[in-house]
Amino acid sequence: MKPFDRITQHPDVMGGKPCVRGMRVTVGMIVGQIGAGHSFEDILADYPYLEREDILQALRYAAWRVEEREIVLASA
Repeated sequence: MKPFDRITQHPDVMGGKPCVRGMRVTVGMIVGQIGAGHSFEDILADYPYLEREDILQALRYAAWRVEEREIVLASA
């Protein structure tokens, strides 16, 4: 299994933002819902086509992205 096999990015879906399984549900939306105090159960009730693993993977993906570091190389 790929680490983020449920997270997709396509230029023609939500402007290329990371989404869940090609749907119009962005990682940012899921993280925002959790941050606003919504439970997994709330999100799954509002978006019945999502699965618990979609939410977990979106959170893991978001955590991975914010831990990424860009290394700036000094020009010679």
